[in-house]
Amino acid sequence: MEDVVETLTRGNPTEVKVILASVALALAVYQLAVIAVGYGRLRLPFLDSTPAFRAHRAVGDTIALLLLCTGVMCVSVYGFEDAAGHAIAGSALLAVLAIKVSVVRRDFGLGRFLPVLGIAVFLLLCVTWTSSAGSFLA
Repeated sequence: MEDVVETLTRGNPTEVKVILASVALALAVYQLAVIAVGYGRLRLPFLDSTPAFRAHRAVGDTIALLLLCTGVMCVSVYGFEDAAGHAIAGSALLAVLAIKVSVVRRDFGLGRFLPVLGIAVFLLLCVTWTSSAGSFLA
């Protein structure tokens, strides 16, 4: 798998991983604004709650795909040995994201926990990004 990642990234897996994670983080900040409109916490004259919820879900799917690709690249190239805190935060991020997606898709009667799960995903993404991309960019 490492060879596939090296080939796809043209020998620059760290740079590609940083870009993907940074785009995911920027989209996550956008997600906070859109869901605030959806829940009525933020009123914008050009965006109603129904389109805000749809945009939130579509962008969330994009973020999930970016994070999954980034995680696969990270584990295949670096493994879990080098940065234990980063690996734990990234694994927790993907686990909470999977829980959130399953609650959104199947509900399980846990819809009331979506805001908490969303904030947890955002915070774990911030921790994961800071422990890798943030230090790389600094």
